[in-house]
Amino acid sequence: MKFRSVAAVALLAPALAVTAATPPAPQSVSASYNVLRNGGHVAVMHELFEASEGRYRIVSESHAVGLLALLAPHPVRVTSSGRLTGAGLQPLHFEGKRGDDDPRQLRADFDWEGAQLKVLRRGRNEVLPLPPGTQDQLSIMYQFMFLAPDGKRELHLSRTTGRRLEQHRYTVRTGVEIDTALGRMSTVHLVRQHTPKESGVEIWLAPQHRYLPMKMLILDDDGTRYEQQITKLQIKP
Repeated sequence: MKFRSVAAVALLAPALAVTAATPPAPQSVSASYNVLRNGGHVAVMHELFEASEGRYRIVSESHAVGLLALLAPHPVRVTSSGRLTGAGLQPLHFEGKRGDDDPRQLRADFDWEGAQLKVLRRGRNEVLPLPPGTQDQLSIMYQFMFLAPDGKRELHLSRTTGRRLEQHRYTVRTGVEIDTALGRMSTVHLVRQHTPKESGVEIWLAPQHRYLPMKMLILDDDGTRYEQQITKLQIKP
């Protein structure tokens, strides 16, 4: 399996600057998802968000199922940690790996004072400019708890994968109804505008559940289709 939090994909940045009343962070969010590849169930993903004393931590673990579990017995573990600010989450450290000796591991360290982002690329550290509001590919999915994209038509977003920095542009549609394991619900639908050489991304956020993702679709440039579908959700205020 590729690193993707299909919890590991997504968006956000200065375009979503918060003005005044940012809602407080919940004490915790526990969520589970099924992950599908070309329609076949390949993994289950469990995520835990915790916030306390001005800090946050998110842990996401994906466990392969079926035949894939024989080839990949160790879970993919992705973590993000940092500060809680008036604008929501400000990540300081991000990493993803399948065991300590995984050569494909991802890592990013955020130096906000120096406006620098240190990433791990081909086994070497590389320093990139750090745009204001940048998220990592895990924190981005929880940053929406502090924002309301309903009134936007388009989002210009910045995020790091742990190897590089990406700029995304999404169109926004509201009132899009989908069926989920939690029932039928109205969502905010984000669609990435991309070139044929880039991955397509769609995300369905639930306003009634703090704008957390209920579903995500990633279409790779090689035609492979990944889906992430909510199965359980618990939010503690």
